[in-house]
Amino acid sequence: MADSPRRRLADRVSSSPTFIGSGSRFTGDLECTSDLVVGGTVVGDGDVHGALTLSEGGRWEGEIRAGNAVIAGEVEGAVTIAEKLELRATARIKGSLRARTIAVAKGAIIQGDMAVTSGSPVVHFEEKRGNEPKVN
Repeated sequence: MADSPRRRLADRVSSSPTFIGSGSRFTGDLECTSDLVVGGTVVGDGDVHGALTLSEGGRWEGEIRAGNAVIAGEVEGAVTIAEKLELRATARIKGSLRARTIAVAKGAIIQGDMAVTSGSPVVHFEEKRGNEPKVN
């Protein structure tokens, strides 16, 4: 069954993602060939070939490159996403954002520039579902 275009990115995380749990800290450059879920802290640049989920309470310091991303935590650095970037209400971004499409929840804070590579406007939304559980 094909995914509906309206389906949220967070609903599409693969069944076996890589986790960096809450309370954990990863320092160094990271390359992940599948989906990555971060509840802790990453200090370094990252290449995620699948989808990145940065949970509320998670933090990333460095450049991020990914296929798709859902960000509910804090990022200090440039974010380059090949397809869809979704910023949750708890997202705090200090740096540039670049993606094919960008959706920003009411309450997200962005200190930096945004570029939508498809030419589509940025989508603004209010979160209607409860926040996803934090990664432990």
